[in-house]
Amino acid sequence: MLAERPPLPPFTAETARQKVRGAEDGWNSCDPGRVALAYTQDSVWRNRSEFLQGRPAIVAFLTRKWSREQEYRLIKELWAFGGDRIAVRFAYEYRDESGQWFRAYGNENWEFDALGLMRVRHASINDVPIDAGNRLFLWDRSAPRPADHPGLSDLGL
Repeated sequence: MLAERPPLPPFTAETARQKVRGAEDGWNSCDPGRVALAYTQDSVWRNRSEFLQGRPAIVAFLTRKWSREQEYRLIKELWAFGGDRIAVRFAYEYRDESGQWFRAYGNENWEFDALGLMRVRHASINDVPIDAGNRLFLWDRSAPRPADHPGLSDLGL
């Protein structure tokens, strides 16, 4: 039997925000296995120029991603929603193995099945090098973003 992953579509403003924050918290764990459980077994992704299908491909992709993107911290913000779809904008900060910091900006379009699992994810992302002194995402990596930490709009991003 398949388990539900609430909140379920059709989304309201409140449940769409909950879904977005749940995704943010999951991705900030940097745990590919945990994150992959939010997607259908045959989920289809476009991430930048990569095209993926299925949980094993998602786990492999995220494992590669987080081995390159160190000290990863992400903020997602609801952009729009309707029925079984949600659009978000996001930014995340990370450093590469040389110590160079980056802020990545992007947009995602999500589509969910009736159980609340994401079946489609399209992501467009751009990376901008930043100085370490310009970082804005400074919470403790061992925990989700604190509730009182500013979101993207509050940070002017």
